[in-house]
Amino acid sequence: MEGLHILAEFKRCQGAPALLKEAGALEKLCLQACRDAGLTVVGWLFHPFGTVAAPAGTTGAVILAESHLAIHTWPEQAAVTLDIYVCNFSRDNRQAAEAAYARLLQAFQPEQASRRDIRRGSLESDAFANTTLR
Repeated sequence: MEGLHILAEFKRCQGAPALLKEAGALEKLCLQACRDAGLTVVGWLFHPFGTVAAPAGTTGAVILAESHLAIHTWPEQAAVTLDIYVCNFSRDNRQAAEAAYARLLQAFQPEQASRRDIRRGSLESDAFANTTLR
């Protein structure tokens, strides 16, 4: 169960507006980010809110053999919340989680990003680390 859990928020995103508004565009980005990072996609679901004329964001989940990626968009706020968890059962997957995170950060181009890393499965007192970017 030991692994890395990344919790992040992107604010004032400057990337392609379709990523915030269109479930299909977000799905394609997340699946590719996971696969390019070397993670094993075993399932996914992306649900759009609102209507085609007035999109109101998307909630998506990618189920990984290594654990999961969950993402939520708020186009009206140009914001994203992101959750990536990878366990290290068969190999150390921290670099893969970092690569997927970096790809999403690059795509959304937030003016402000905050991130909190949690080392899961560790009983050490320093298992929690806060990181703020930009």
